[in-house]
Amino acid sequence: MSHWRLALFVPTVLLVSLAYAATQWVMQPKQSTLTFTAVQAGAPFEGRFNQFTADIRFDPSDLANSRFEVSIDLASVDTKDRERDDTLRSADLFAVDKWPTATYVAERFEHKGGMKFGAVGKLTLRGVTREVPIEFTFETDKSGAWLKGSGTVKRLDFGVGQGEWKDTQSIANEVQV
Repeated sequence: MSHWRLALFVPTVLLVSLAYAATQWVMQPKQSTLTFTAVQAGAPFEGRFNQFTADIRFDPSDLANSRFEVSIDLASVDTKDRERDDTLRSADLFAVDKWPTATYVAERFEHKGGMKFGAVGKLTLRGVTREVPIEFTFETDKSGAWLKGSGTVKRLDFGVGQGEWKDTQSIANEVQV
């Protein structure tokens, strides 16, 4: 499981169920989710990305060789509101015609005690790449592993919000992922 915050969105949750293969983990798509909560006009709304992949090499005892790469199909955004989803896909926000995918790549990890970790990765969204730190937990049992985490993104740093959508009064700039 993991939480990710993207531009327009307040909490985003990435729940990744993983199967173990050495230190390479395989995402189980049916058990994995990438969800978010955004605030628009002062009111929160929830959504998800229905299509994403996660290539995860993670070993708590070998953080130097660990790596996350998450690829998100931005056109798969689903807030249960067709008009809002179309607006999110538009040129003023995600601009999926020009930049259909967002990626997050983390290669620097820090142990924060117990099963808590931090990572500093690079988020690429709308052709802009910036470092975004996340915090997450990593849990395993006989059936696999789970990641749960969160981070904060300032959407305007990535150009998510052109024209009328630059106004942070209508959509908050800081977003939790």
